[in-house]
Amino acid sequence: MSETRPIPNVLTIAGSDSGGGAGIQADLKAFSALGAYGLSVITALTAQNTRGVTAIHTPEAGFVTAQLDAVFDDIRIDAVKIGMLANAGIVRAVAEALARHRPEHVVLDTVMISKSHHALLAPEAVAALRDELLPLATLVTPNLPEAAALLDTKSATDEDAMVRQGEALLALGARAVLMKGGHLDSADSPDWLIEKGGALRLGGARVPLKNTHGTGCTLSSAIAALIPQSDSLASATTEAKRYLTGAIENSARLDVGHGVGPVHHFFRWW
Repeated sequence: MSETRPIPNVLTIAGSDSGGGAGIQADLKAFSALGAYGLSVITALTAQNTRGVTAIHTPEAGFVTAQLDAVFDDIRIDAVKIGMLANAGIVRAVAEALARHRPEHVVLDTVMISKSHHALLAPEAVAALRDELLPLATLVTPNLPEAAALLDTKSATDEDAMVRQGEALLALGARAVLMKGGHLDSADSPDWLIEKGGALRLGGARVPLKNTHGTGCTLSSAIAALIPQSDSLASATTEAKRYLTGAIENSARLDVGHGVGPVHHFFRWW
């Protein structure tokens, strides 16, 4: 980082994971690992561990608004990462606050279903997320089932379909889309970054480890941390994907739980 560039302040708007592997816990770890100061607005509390989600408590939308206004009224925010939003009321509260405060960079991770297949976004909230929040995003980072849900279509099964669906999401108002290819039935795990100027393929070998809890949260928060420190969205995304690969590759060094374990956010230091 340049000596004249201030340490970026990056805000996560997301749910809490009591197991520490995903949600705001993963976001704050990734921010810290990549040189950013992290702040948080909590949209939900989950009772969760590496085996799954057992309960969810959501605050009133007005309390989410109060958290957002408290942060923005006092602190310079260089980027925002959005994760679990739970319901349509919270989606609208976040969209209204972002429209008022206008942060420069917004990374929207369209969190809908947990790795244990627990619904994290009410079905009626999908339309609100697509219509009210997506147009405010600098970058949207859906996996293939999430992209299909937003477009009301079938999941892409090849890279050509991934790009077409990414372009369709771009047409809905987002400035850029990162289509994540982890659900493809292929030997590698390619992602596609789609901007108005074209599409960039980000290749990546699959890492044969089970500790993948919080990978989506970690990737989107890594991008949010790196955007204020990078010359382009493409370079921030490329570096974030490299960081996530290292966090997965080193995840076996952790001993957390008996299910799908977390990635190792601090593998470069611990």
